[in-house]
Amino acid sequence: AETINQMTLDEKLGQMMFAGVSGTSLQQETKSLIRDYKVGGLILYANNLETPQQTVSLMNDLMTANGTNRLPLFLGTDQEGGKVVRLPGPLKNFPTNQKIGQINQPQFSYEIGQLLGEQLKAFGFNLDFAPVMDVKSNPNNPIIGDRSFSNRPDIVSQLGIQTMQGLESQQVIPVIKHFPGHGDTSVDSHLELPKVSKSLDDLNKLELIPFKAAIDKGVDVVMVGHILLPKIDQQYPSSMSKEIITGLLRNQLGFEGVVMTDDMTMKAITNHFNIGQAAVDSVKAGNDIILIAHEFANVTAAIDALKAAVKNGEISEQQI
Repeated sequence: AETINQMTLDEKLGQMMFAGVSGTSLQQETKSLIRDYKVGGLILYANNLETPQQTVSLMNDLMTANGTNRLPLFLGTDQEGGKVVRLPGPLKNFPTNQKIGQINQPQFSYEIGQLLGEQLKAFGFNLDFAPVMDVKSNPNNPIIGDRSFSNRPDIVSQLGIQTMQGLESQQVIPVIKHFPGHGDTSVDSHLELPKVSKSLDDLNKLELIPFKAAIDKGVDVVMVGHILLPKIDQQYPSSMSKEIITGLLRNQLGFEGVVMTDDMTMKAITNHFNIGQAAVDSVKAGNDIILIAHEFANVTAAIDALKAAVKNGEISEQQI
């Protein structure tokens, strides 16, 4: 509370941003995001990470650029194992979650989390966008597939929590995803907004089970996916929905940690919403962090829109 009292509005808004950067070295725009906009976190992708040496050098430069700021950076990437891996160099890869689900040994899943954490920490990352807690309930799902542990929520719960705790054992923050469950979608949200016509009752019987279990085990961060659930909210996808974030995740499931959106530059969002307005709506819905993984202009537009919304009283500074 003391720190927050000393922070400017710009610093507070910056902490609500998790931004992507371009290039394999520290660019002027990235410096600006860190120094001028005070962003709270940076996400790096495979195209930022060419070799181990270059990656460590980039990570050190990012931390150095942040040296004059009051708060450290979240430095995150998608290191799930299987085919979703970002770290460079001749690293041993891990089996897919599907394979881990078939083996179905909690200790094995914990050790995978531990090793993922060791890898990430060696490169300087402190946050991992994993594990995937989606239940693979639709075999034709184009995006989750073998990233899910199982079509059984009990297996997903148990193994997902073990991977999460393995990561935590290495002081790497796990981000469970994609709340409230991406397992039954038939559309890839990178390309368009998926629609799932399930009721809250349906979700409680399947999709929400692993998230509820992870929340009960003290997970720190939940990522909300871009899924339209018209039976719960006809207007907004889950990542921008007050019904889903405040109503369901906060009030019903009792989650008190950090809520963040999936990448707001995915076509599920950009095909339907202006990025600045989407950021404002997302914060009003109850998100703590907005993930904007591509384009400097998108990040600055979101920050400017949020600042304007605070200034005109649409969002209270108390909420920020």
